[in-house]
Amino acid sequence: MNTQPKAAVIMGSDSDFPVVKKCITMLKKFGIEADVNVLSAHRTPEAAATYAKEAKANGIDVIIAAAGKAAHLAGVLAAHTTLPVIGIPMKSSTMDGLDSLLSVVQMPKGIPVATVAIDGADNAGILAAQMLALKYEEIAPRLAQFKADMEAEVLSKNEKIKQEAMAE
Repeated sequence: MNTQPKAAVIMGSDSDFPVVKKCITMLKKFGIEADVNVLSAHRTPEAAATYAKEAKANGIDVIIAAAGKAAHLAGVLAAHTTLPVIGIPMKSSTMDGLDSLLSVVQMPKGIPVATVAIDGADNAGILAAQMLALKYEEIAPRLAQFKADMEAEVLSKNEKIKQEAMAE
């Protein structure tokens, strides 16, 4: 049994890394190890399938897959594992990411993929942490603190804006 929470972060291309880094940073913030790989549903289909099939035995708790354009990576991985899969549709040059979003979100019955926003790497990391908090209790207080920090930041900004508006 895994004692350290671990997420696979797989991107279809190394060009996705600048966005995907945000997910890795978020996972680390919550104490989750990230196993980062570049695997393609189309260019390395056997390697992607093998990775998904062996993920659970290799200590992976959740898989996060980022891909653009046809964006089949998350679905291909989900087809080969019972682990939860989170898809990050990547913004693409042709349809501004709508193509990726539709590809990731339209999974057939029996092959679910949780989907975050286009380039929503931060939310993929947070969603993975929320899933893993069910198994790893130490993540829950980190999530609570994260949400409390967000609230404090917004309230601080609200107060600042009120002050500026009153000065007008």
